[in-house]
Amino acid sequence: MSSLFGIILLLVSSLAWSGTVLVMGDSLSAAYGIPKDRGWVTLLEQRLNDSQFDYQVVNASISGETTHGGITRLPALLDQYQPDIVLLELGANDGLRGAPLPVIKNNLSQLVSQSQSAGARVLLLEMRIPPNYGPRYSDGFSGLFAQVAEQRGVPMVPFFMASVVLQPQLMQADGLHPNAQAQPELLDQVWPFLKRLLPPQNQAG
Repeated sequence: MSSLFGIILLLVSSLAWSGTVLVMGDSLSAAYGIPKDRGWVTLLEQRLNDSQFDYQVVNASISGETTHGGITRLPALLDQYQPDIVLLELGANDGLRGAPLPVIKNNLSQLVSQSQSAGARVLLLEMRIPPNYGPRYSDGFSGLFAQVAEQRGVPMVPFFMASVVLQPQLMQADGLHPNAQAQPELLDQVWPFLKRLLPPQNQAG
């Protein structure tokens, strides 16, 4: 009886939303070092609701995640949540580990392809790495995202951390992760691009 009630509850909760946004990211989207309810992904769901978009947000981000890890996890997540939109915020850890650029590019392309094959619209978030990796590698890394976006026909958010990374007061002590005060800035970087993927007919009311 309890299992039947659980199934009914799950069905009712799924019917309460007109759409789902799945966020696949690393520590930057997993609210590393700050309360989860202050992370930009949580703020995103609040803004969607405040803007009368009846969408749930599923945050599948994991600290330390790589593009390869994302490829491994994404199919099950797509099957479970059947998202309308997938936000891909991955690649930074690959770059920080010096992974070969063609491998990162192929993995990003595969993540987009997996999402598109499941019927989801995709928003790719551009990442960058510190210049001390050398201009050939760091410039090549940042260029991968625009290449994948063009080849796969998906929109891209220009450097996700552009508004915060050079402001020490918005970064944690490690210099890599934005603090709680920076989270609204991160959301503001993503929002204009995400909003274009939200069809008007899916607005509540």
